[in-house]
Amino acid sequence: MTKITAVELAAETVELLPGRDTLLFDANLAGIWASNSSLALNVGTVFSQANSAAVQTIVVSQH
Repeated sequence: MTKITAVELAAETVELLPGRDTLLFDANLAGIWASNSSLALNVGTVFSQANSAAVQTIVVSQH
């Protein structure tokens, strides 16, 4: 961590945030839907193999 000098501190500025009543009605909604699917089948016989490929889908809609 570096030290801040008095000159750098004096150059800092402040900005007031909007009041709570203003922020109350500002809604930012995002619907996120995620799905993972995979299927593997192993019949259980000698020398049988099962392979599986997974597919992932993510959908984000923001209003």
